[in-house]
Amino acid sequence: MRRTHVAVAVVPAVVSAALLAACGSRSAPGTETVTPGTSEAAASTTASAGPGPSAPAATPTPTPAASLGPGEGTLSVVALDGYAEWGGVDPKVKWVGTFEKETGCKVSLRFYDPRQEEKPGDFAPSSFDVVSATPELGGRLMAEGGAAPLNTSLLTGYDKIPKRLRTLPSVTRDEQVYGVPYVWATNEVLYDSGKVRSAGPESLFEDKGPVLLRDRPLSLADAALVLKARGADIEDPFDLTDDQLDAAADLFREGDAGSRLFWRDPIQVVQAFATGSVRLAQATPYHADVLSHGRKPVKVSGDRPVTGWVDAWMLSAAAPHPSCAYKWLDFTTSADVQRKVSAWMGLAPANPEACTGAARRICADYEVGEPQALRDVHFAVRPEAYDKWVEHWSRIVP
Repeated sequence: MRRTHVAVAVVPAVVSAALLAACGSRSAPGTETVTPGTSEAAASTTASAGPGPSAPAATPTPTPAASLGPGEGTLSVVALDGYAEWGGVDPKVKWVGTFEKETGCKVSLRFYDPRQEEKPGDFAPSSFDVVSATPELGGRLMAEGGAAPLNTSLLTGYDKIPKRLRTLPSVTRDEQVYGVPYVWATNEVLYDSGKVRSAGPESLFEDKGPVLLRDRPLSLADAALVLKARGADIEDPFDLTDDQLDAAADLFREGDAGSRLFWRDPIQVVQAFATGSVRLAQATPYHADVLSHGRKPVKVSGDRPVTGWVDAWMLSAAAPHPSCAYKWLDFTTSADVQRKVSAWMGLAPANPEACTGAARRICADYEVGEPQALRDVHFAVRPEAYDKWVEHWSRIVP
């Protein structure tokens, strides 16, 4: 998610700081923001999450590492904003330096914009060692042979992650593990209880609005859940027939012009409820927490099922520095690192042992470690016909 520094007057400083941290701009020496598909030359040195015009033929699957040698002294990391902090945004928020000191692997850090995932470009495996992958990007890397299967026995914190997250199709394929879950979240229905008596998933499409929805092609899966509740034969909202995909897209077009609005930056959700400009929104439990601390009457519907997503670290199939890469994967499964990223981003840590200190409130928002936390959640996976999802979404949100 993109980060922008914006003041939110309704939210106490201690709360707004955490949200704004998850939405602020960055720049620092030695880092680079990746722009997908900028040029043919850039394709060999920069990262992109786009599906491209067509998927290249899959390469042979490499064999997971049996053991680790000494670190190579350097590591190329491509990350979503906020997932690899060095203190450049807030001097108190940093863990990249700790990794360098502990391992001797100096980090070369670049960022990519997940909004570019639906645009042409390439993610050359030899141009990076590890990447924090959304379900869309992770699915693409696995399908195209850009990610390497992992030997999870080399990762000390891996078994602390719940099996449900470890075995999701967004991080596994053909009984091989490709991704190490890092943070996760659910898409909930938030509503202004001063304007709406109660709400459920169908309210996002049936309420008179204004309703704020997440600007992402995979939001079509939330419409699919509504169709399922109405009797459609849908088992997995991320696996739809052409007719079901058409029907899901049609739900977004219902209602008067302007009744359905779309957000990209999480700060837009807080601003919209704070100013009273929306009645409902598709957002996360953390949004509701921030607003409640700002004394806004925003509640979470709590209805199930819902959709969610897991972002994971993946290893390049042609990683130039595999030993340092495994050291990074091991480092990011630790409770200490996941505690920091959870508190910084307002997302649930994959490792429940991270739920102490600064992450305690975030974990309470997502009920991390509770039996119901992952129940009736359809976690996102890149659909096989993802290009059709992107095409439908471009007609909904030009």
